[in-house]
Amino acid sequence: MPVVDVDPDELRDLTGHEEKSDEEFKQDLFALGLEFEGETEDGDLQLEFGPDRLDRLSVEGIARSLRYQYGDDRGVYVPNTNDPDWTIEVDESVPEERPYVTGAVIRGVDLDDDALDSLIQLQEKLHATMGRKRAKGAIGIHDLTMLKGAVHGDEGGNAIAYRGVDPEGDRFVPLDSDREMTPADVLTDHPTGETYADIVEGYERYPAIYDEIGLFSFPPVINGRRTEVSTDSRELFVELTGTDQWTIDRMCNVICYALDARGATIEEVEVAYEDGTLVRPDFEIETKTVAHERIEGLLGVDLGVEETVDLFERSGLDAAVDEEEGTTYEVSIPPYRTDVLHPLDLIDDVGRAYGFNDLDPRYPDVATVGGRHERSTLEAAARTTLVGLGFEDLLDFHMISETENYERMGVAPGSDVVGGGEPVTITEPYSEDYTMLRTWALPSLLMVLENNTHRAYPQDLADIGLAARADDDENTGVAEHRTVAAVLARHDATYEDAKARLAALCRDFGVDLSTPATDHPTFIDGRAAEVVIDGESVGVIGEVHPRVLVEHDLELPVAAFEFRLDALA
Repeated sequence: MPVVDVDPDELRDLTGHEEKSDEEFKQDLFALGLEFEGETEDGDLQLEFGPDRLDRLSVEGIARSLRYQYGDDRGVYVPNTNDPDWTIEVDESVPEERPYVTGAVIRGVDLDDDALDSLIQLQEKLHATMGRKRAKGAIGIHDLTMLKGAVHGDEGGNAIAYRGVDPEGDRFVPLDSDREMTPADVLTDHPTGETYADIVEGYERYPAIYDEIGLFSFPPVINGRRTEVSTDSRELFVELTGTDQWTIDRMCNVICYALDARGATIEEVEVAYEDGTLVRPDFEIETKTVAHERIEGLLGVDLGVEETVDLFERSGLDAAVDEEEGTTYEVSIPPYRTDVLHPLDLIDDVGRAYGFNDLDPRYPDVATVGGRHERSTLEAAARTTLVGLGFEDLLDFHMISETENYERMGVAPGSDVVGGGEPVTITEPYSEDYTMLRTWALPSLLMVLENNTHRAYPQDLADIGLAARADDDENTGVAEHRTVAAVLARHDATYEDAKARLAALCRDFGVDLSTPATDHPTFIDGRAAEVVIDGESVGVIGEVHPRVLVEHDLELPVAAFEFRLDALA
C-alpha cells in the first residue's frame, strides 16, 4: 500500500484547524481510511491507505478530505480555468506505443520548500500507482518561463510539440547532469535513464517534447535541466504522456487540484491530434445513480433524505433527489475522484461521512442456523490432509500478472493445458504486479519458492485457492473453481515423490487416481502426467522443467501437482 509523508503543520494550515493536535489528526484520518504507520525523522506523519483514493497522495488532497469531513467544505468543487494560450501539437512521428499526451498551465503558484516537496512526492506516488511505474503514464513538470513557444494559429498562441526522436538524435542536458546527451546516452549513462530504460526498450523512435529552442523533455524517462522547477518558479507547464488518454487525464486532474489548493490558477491547454483537438485539463463531472433504499439496506441505518444529501455533500459530492419511483439520488462526482466505479463506492462515502464507528450492530431479522458450506468443509479437510503429508499450508493472492501466470511458466494464454485458460484481466489495475485473476495456483507457489531461496530446504508447500478463466458461456463471463496445488523443492525431488503424496491424498478421500502420461510446457517431457480422478481429467503432475526453475532462480529440483478441489468430493 502507498505510504505518504505528511507534515502535520502543513495539514493544520491547509485545513484551517490550527487547534488540532497530531493525535486528533490521526483519529480523524483513520476514520477516512488512512492508517498511521509512524513518523519520519523530521516529524512527518507516515500514512498508509488503499490505492483507490489517488487524490490523497499529497497533503493537499488529505487536507481537502478532512475539510469535507469537518463540514468546512461541501459539495463538488471544480477549479476555475483560464482559456488556453498554449497548445501541444502531436506529430505523426510520435511512437505508436505511447501516443497520448495531456497537460495544463499553472500560474501564480507559491512553491516554498514544503509545497515543492509535496509536489515531488505526489508526482512520484502517481507514477508508482496509476502510472504503473511510468509505463502507463508519466508526468513532467516544467518552469514555464524557461519555455519558448512556437507561434500557433492565427491568434499567435504558443505551441510545443510532442514527437518522436531518433535514439542518437537531438541532444539536451537532462536533470542531475551537466553535459548534453542524446536519448540513447541517457538510457546508458544516466542513473535515472538506466532505471526506466526498459519502458522504451524496443522503440524505433523515442518520445520527446520540443519548444522553439529544442528538446526539453524525454518522457517517460527524464526532464531537461533547462526547465527544472525550483522554489523560485511561479508558473509551471505540466505535461503527461502515456498509453491511455483517460489515465493521464485523471493523473493531471489530481495534480491540478493539489496546486489549486496552494492558490494557483489553472490555465487550459489545447492538445492538437491529427484527428481533432482536445482541451485539457478535463474537469467534466460524471454522475451515478443510487437508491435510498439500497443505502439504508447496506449501512443498516435509517436516514432522512435531507440527511443523506448532507452526507453526500460532506463527502465532496452533490446529490439531486428524484422521488418519482422511490427515492433515488443522481450523484455528481468531481473530476479528481478516479475511484468511483459503482454505486457501492458512493454508499461507502456516505458511510464514512456518517461515521462507521457510529453504526449500531444488530442481529439480522431472519433467524438462521450457521454452519460450514460444503465447499468450505471439503477445503478444510484437504488442507488438513496436506499438512499431515508434510506440506506447509499457504494462503496466497488470487491476483497475479500475465508474466508470472503464463510467460515465466512457459504457458501460452488460451491454450488447452492446465493453467492456459483465457485471462480474466483487470481493466484499470493499480499495480503491474496484479493485473489478472490467476488461472492456476502453481505460479504462486513458484513465486514463494523464488522469494525463499535464503531459507533451508526441503520446502514442501501447498495452496488451495481460487482460479478463474474467461468463459463466454458463464453469465458473468468468468468461470471460477477452487484448485489444489503443491510443490516439493529438495535436492532429490522426483515425479514419484509428488505422485506418492497425491495418491495418499486421494486415498484419504476415497477417490480413484490414475496418471496417464501427458505433455505440459511447465514440466519435463516424459516426466509429466495428467491427474485423472474417478475417470475425469482434473489436473497435472510432474517435475518442473529446468527452464522454469532457472527463470525463478531455483537451483534445486521441484516436483509439483495441481488439480481441481471438487474432484475430491
